[in-house]
Amino acid sequence: MSGDFFIGWAATPPRALRGVLLGAGLAVGLGLPAAGLLLGATAQDPAPPGYATVPGRPGLPDLPSEEALRGVILDGPSPLLQLPGGRTLILADDGKYGPTLDRDALRGRMVAAEGFVLRRGSIEMLVLRQPPTPLDDVATVPPPEPLGRWRITGEICDGKCAGGAMQPGIGIGHRACATLCLDGGIPAVFVATAPVAGHAFLVLGDATGGPALPAMRDLIGRRVTLEGAVLRQGNTLVFHAAMP
Repeated sequence: MSGDFFIGWAATPPRALRGVLLGAGLAVGLGLPAAGLLLGATAQDPAPPGYATVPGRPGLPDLPSEEALRGVILDGPSPLLQLPGGRTLILADDGKYGPTLDRDALRGRMVAAEGFVLRRGSIEMLVLRQPPTPLDDVATVPPPEPLGRWRITGEICDGKCAGGAMQPGIGIGHRACATLCLDGGIPAVFVATAPVAGHAFLVLGDATGGPALPAMRDLIGRRVTLEGAVLRQGNTLVFHAAMP
């Protein structure tokens, strides 16, 4: 009988099969690590440890350093603080609470604000130590830039945890925590599955520019597709989305 004949319990496979097995082994051995590196490189920024840390304990990182900022309070789905140069931050108090400030009295006013800053991707939040102090300085802020209507797929999250206070701070497993934060007045953000004008995190409001909650409360932490107008306010995007 001519040709190779493979016996399942033989010590070595036939010569023709060795190349196939070697190629398959190399593909698995090299392909899986390469795929892991690719997935890791394209994953959203998980954010460094931020709010959920304990200062002064060995082996644990301290809270981010505090910053003293001066900027203009802007209205929107939630108050924003825009600094000279366009840097724009969402605001919150310590814990699971939105910012304590008189929006009507401070809207368009220059203020001094202190707290620590959470950063993740394209979003920044100033966690206030005390209410902002109004200043007599004249405030001049460019109007928001309309970027048109967008249909965006992503997830509704609270801006504090998603902004770096927790890891990962997003996903269905974080839904209960996000709901508590948003019920407490923490600004809502929309975490897009693909960048929108270079941003994966957008401040979220309803179609009229008001707060996203309570109307969108049942959508928190779920994969949803929303449509609405996107505005650029400084270096931050604001998404005025309609209910699906």
